[in-house]
Amino acid sequence: MRAGSAFLAGVGSAAIVAIGWQAGVGTLVSSLPQSQAAASSSTSTANSPSTSSSTAPSAETTTAPAETTAPATTGVADGTYDGAVVNTRYGPQQVQVVIAGGKISDVVVLQTQTADRKSEQISSRANPILREEVLTAQSSKVANVSGATYTSQSYIQSLQSALDAAGFTG
Repeated sequence: MRAGSAFLAGVGSAAIVAIGWQAGVGTLVSSLPQSQAAASSSTSTANSPSTSSSTAPSAETTTAPAETTAPATTGVADGTYDGAVVNTRYGPQQVQVVIAGGKISDVVVLQTQTADRKSEQISSRANPILREEVLTAQSSKVANVSGATYTSQSYIQSLQSALDAAGFTG
């Protein structure tokens, strides 16, 4: 009888821990700065980099986006736009977006995290996935790649700054 009670108590405790863990992960995921890229890039300039003081993984913009073609006065100008360089604890991330026919036709990684071999592996796995998601969504509003939070967030933040420079609102 005692062994059965102890077993049931253990199973019950494990269930409570599992439910609490799932709730905690949901809270953590919902607290990650999904829209930080848009907010940071619209208020950031070359002289005032944006920073985050939250405890969730965050990225820091260090330079303003550089435009490589002149934008039209109205609408989206076709061309190639460089995103801001976003520094993370694993190294900088920067992407370049190509706009053709008013749509995102390509995203090219100019810089990616290379602080160590693991960072390189994570980035080399995540960047192509993020590229495909962006091309499909025609937006920077894509989900993080599992296991590549810093890469995903910095990629999306740099991409959003390039899209802002292009005047792309898709």
